[in-house]
Amino acid sequence: MRLVGRGRVRTSITRILSCSAFLSGHNGATTFFIPSPTTAANTSSSGTNKTSKLASYSSTTTRIALAAADNKTMSEEVKKAKEAAVAAAVTTGTASGVSDGQPLTIFDKIISGDIPATIIHDDEICVAFRDVTPQAPVHFLVIPKKRDGLTQLSKARDDQKELLGHLIFVAQQLGQKECPDGFRLVINDGKEGAQSVYHLHIHVMGGRQMQWPPG
Repeated sequence: MRLVGRGRVRTSITRILSCSAFLSGHNGATTFFIPSPTTAANTSSSGTNKTSKLASYSSTTTRIALAAADNKTMSEEVKKAKEAAVAAAVTTGTASGVSDGQPLTIFDKIISGDIPATIIHDDEICVAFRDVTPQAPVHFLVIPKKRDGLTQLSKARDDQKELLGHLIFVAQQLGQKECPDGFRLVINDGKEGAQSVYHLHIHVMGGRQMQWPPG
């Protein structure tokens, strides 16, 4: 039995050498490799590696898809901000019905009651209402009732310091009430600040863990 086995091995090696010589085009010595036998452990390890790679690929694909969705939303918001910046650069005079000569915004219509909104605070100086496109479980805006040229934070005058303080104070009062574990205030300013409505407003967001940097 041993002799027969050895004879078969010799025959196999001879055939391999013959094929190798034929493929190389000469009869000289040819280097060839015989792979090591596959063990159950190797097979198991290979399967685990494949599963790990597939899981990693799936996770990466999901992250890419989510990032693409976020980028799409961000792109649309930035586009709106740029369009709003162009519109805000055009002064309409008193024809708009606003005393500061700037174009009417959606916030003026909310204050006047022409557009419905979920109001959560209303006093002589400011009003707060829910954002119609919330970016967090809790998301509302605080705005001055009289814009008086305060289209953006960078346009604030010295005589508007008290007004700004009141807006921040109301924002923190409501923030503490609705988000006892913490909240974030955001004021977008200008085109690169992604401001889409040129009437100063404070975003108050909370109800979840905020990330940093904001983006």
